[in-house]
Amino acid sequence: MNILALDLGTSSVRGLVLDADADPLPGALARRRVQLTVAGDGTGTLDAAGYLAGLTECLDELAAAGHLRDVGLVAVCAQWHSVLPLDRSGDPLGPVLTWLDTRAAPPPGASGPADPQDFHARTGAWWHRCYWSVRLPWLRESTAGVTRFAGLVEYVLGRLLDDAPMSVSMASGTGLLDLSRLAWDDEAVAVAGVRPGELPELAPMDWQGRLRAEHARRWPQLAGARWAAPVGDGAASNVGSGCVDPRRAAVTVGTSAAVRLVQRVPAGSPLPPLPASLWRYRVDHEHVVTGAAYSSGGNLFAWADRELRLPQGPDLDAALARIAPDGVLPANPRLGGDRPPGLAPAGSGELRGLSFSSTGVDILAGLMTGLCRMVADDLAVLESGVDAPVEVVLGGGAVTASAWWRTAFAAALAPRPVRHRAEREIGATGAALVALGRVPAADRLAGTGRTEEDPLPTSAAGAGVSARSDAPSTR
Repeated sequence: MNILALDLGTSSVRGLVLDADADPLPGALARRRVQLTVAGDGTGTLDAAGYLAGLTECLDELAAAGHLRDVGLVAVCAQWHSVLPLDRSGDPLGPVLTWLDTRAAPPPGASGPADPQDFHARTGAWWHRCYWSVRLPWLRESTAGVTRFAGLVEYVLGRLLDDAPMSVSMASGTGLLDLSRLAWDDEAVAVAGVRPGELPELAPMDWQGRLRAEHARRWPQLAGARWAAPVGDGAASNVGSGCVDPRRAAVTVGTSAAVRLVQRVPAGSPLPPLPASLWRYRVDHEHVVTGAAYSSGGNLFAWADRELRLPQGPDLDAALARIAPDGVLPANPRLGGDRPPGLAPAGSGELRGLSFSSTGVDILAGLMTGLCRMVADDLAVLESGVDAPVEVVLGGGAVTASAWWRTAFAAALAPRPVRHRAEREIGATGAALVALGRVPAADRLAGTGRTEEDPLPTSAAGAGVSARSDAPSTR
């Protein structure tokens, strides 16, 4: 049996086919870039219909190449926190708000949860613009005719499948789920002003989806395939990196970045203590993932490459390697603002120490190093909750593409062992392993056996990660 894995990301939608052990098959990959609309007011949105069209094009491409033969299981990983308002027919009344959108604000006079600490412990979230507790009232106020709300993945799968309830993993990213009971949290629902019928139904543990008849005719190879409940992209990346227990943390840098650690906590079990600055979501009914996320990642390089006339390829690598240990510009990489629990708006990035000799490469190195420092700070907090140092697995397309960035992370995270997972599709691999029920085996199937140990940072680039003592705070 082969597995079709769909990765519904922020910058692209991808479909790839894996074998029964979740190894990608050569050449069986289709990808479409998606247009993210961003603006200075904090807008960060996607067009739902265009996104669905990109996904169907990927499926058409894979089918035409014969890659969908023998697919018996479809696994999905998707971006957390997205939401869009729908009318009675299930059609969008506006664009999809992504995690990057910072415009939502609490209604005037709203007071939020009665006990913020208890709310955080139950839901793993805060009363924050990133979550549905703030986003739903804001959308309802600004959008006429709203009947219900859905995340991007529920909208997309709702158009393809007979039914598409919300998985506990995706629901945990809304900030409205009780992570132990695996039901909508009463107080969170009340704070969000939710009315009957506005929230998606929650998928039971044994849920499996099937293609609608018209789509089964379009892709007959998938007519008999079962669709697994979607997994949040961060949780899937941890599983795909082999980081599925408290001994090993994943640092993933794709469009954005995050540091996360997985623990086994079956539904109904007491939740471990949660540090005040960290979030917690669900991988599935058996596991939770705890960590911190950042609005900057590979998008830092994309912005710098677009605006700073950087050298390309080997020339860029050589220019980064020439940066002296004390020459890394102090930088705050929060160009897109804060992810929860921070409240800094988009446009909060900072750069210091510029001179007439500063180059675009210097600016890039400063921003990349600033992200390394943020991750190191939050990893220390994450470790405090498990009472043991961890080893780190780096993953994601951005660090895979940059040996310099991997060295910079190794320096910032020292003395912890740091390994690199070179496979770019770790989210899709992780979603497949979750769908197969093989999360505990992921440390073997997708873990150290597939990682490479980068050399200790001895270059000037690596040594410079400590940055200057006058660097602006990035917390």
